[in-house]
Amino acid sequence: MSTNPETLDFQDESQEQQKEIIEKDFIPHFLPTYRVKSSLYPLPIIIAILFAGVLAYLTFVVAGVQVEGSYFPEDQYGVLGVVLNGVIFTVIAAVSAFTIIFLMRKLGVGVLKYIFGLSFGFVSFFITLMFLDVIIFLIFVQIPETIFLINFYYLFTNIFIPISTAIFVFLIIFYYFTSKSIKIKNIIVLYISLLVSASMSIVLPFWSTLAILIGISLWDIFAVLYKRGPIKTMIDIVSINNDENDPSKAEVEERIRKGESVYDTSKLEIGIGDLAFYSLLTSSVLLFTNNFLIVILVSAAILIGTGITISGLKRNKILPGLPISIFMGIGTFAIYQLIVTFFI
Repeated sequence: MSTNPETLDFQDESQEQQKEIIEKDFIPHFLPTYRVKSSLYPLPIIIAILFAGVLAYLTFVVAGVQVEGSYFPEDQYGVLGVVLNGVIFTVIAAVSAFTIIFLMRKLGVGVLKYIFGLSFGFVSFFITLMFLDVIIFLIFVQIPETIFLINFYYLFTNIFIPISTAIFVFLIIFYYFTSKSIKIKNIIVLYISLLVSASMSIVLPFWSTLAILIGISLWDIFAVLYKRGPIKTMIDIVSINNDENDPSKAEVEERIRKGESVYDTSKLEIGIGDLAFYSLLTSSVLLFTNNFLIVILVSAAILIGTGITISGLKRNKILPGLPISIFMGIGTFAIYQLIVTFFI
C-alpha cells in the first residue's frame, strides 16, 4: 500500500468520480428558496448580512428608532423572559408549519402560493414602508427646515411613499409567481429575507434574539430530519416523484448508505428562513456590540457552518440549514464576550 500523499489524493478523487451522481427531486420555485451554484453559496448570505446590517444600524443607531417587540421584556422578567420569548417564537414556528401541512393535505399544494403571496405582501409592504420612512427622515433632517419642506415631507411620507410602496410590493409578488427568471425570484427572496432580519433585530431584545435563534435551530433539526417533520413532509409533498412506495427510492438510499452514490450538490437551494436568521444574528450582534470586527467574525463562522452543512448534502437529500451555522455564530460571539469580560 502506497503512503505517498499525492497518490492517496489521486485515489480519493478517482473513487469520488466513480460514484454515481444522483439528481435530487425538482422543487417548484414558488417555495421561498434562493437557488445558487454551490461554489457561490457565500454570495447571497453576505449580501443579506450586509444590507440587513446597514438597515438595522441606520434605523436603530442613526435614526434612534428603538421599539421592543418581545412578549416578555428582558428588563422586567430577566432570564425567565429570555427563555419564554425563545419558547414562544419556536412554538409559533411549529404551529405555523403544521398548519401549512394541514392546509396542503386538505387543499393541495397550490394553497402555498396564496399563503406565501399574502404573507410576503403583508411583510414586504409594512417593513419596506418603515425603512423608507427612516431613510427619508435621515435625508430630510440634513436640509434646513422650512414650512415648504415640512409640508412636502408630510405629503411625501403620507401619500407618495405608501402608494409607491404598495405598487412596488404588488409588482414583486406578481413577478415572483409569474416570472420564469430564477434571478428575479432570487432577488425577491433575498430582499424579503433581509427586510425581515433587519426589522426583527431592531424590535427584539438581544438575549431573547439568541434564545429564539437557538430554539428555531433546534426546531429546524426536528422539522427537517424527523421522518414526519413538517419541512421534510412539505418537501416530499411538493417534490416530483413523491411516491413513498417507489422501490427506486429505497435503492437510492441504500446506494447512498453504502457510499456507491452521492447526491448532486452542484446547485443548492438556501431557504428564505436561513438567510433571514443568519442576518438576524449578525445584525443583532452589530446593534448590541457596535463592533464591526465581531460582526465579521460571526459572519465568517456562519459561512463556515453553512459550508459544513453543504458538504453533508452529498449523503443527504435535505439538511437543516440553521443549526451548525447559528451555533457556530453564537459560539463565536460567546468567545468574544468572554475575552472582553475577563481580559479587556
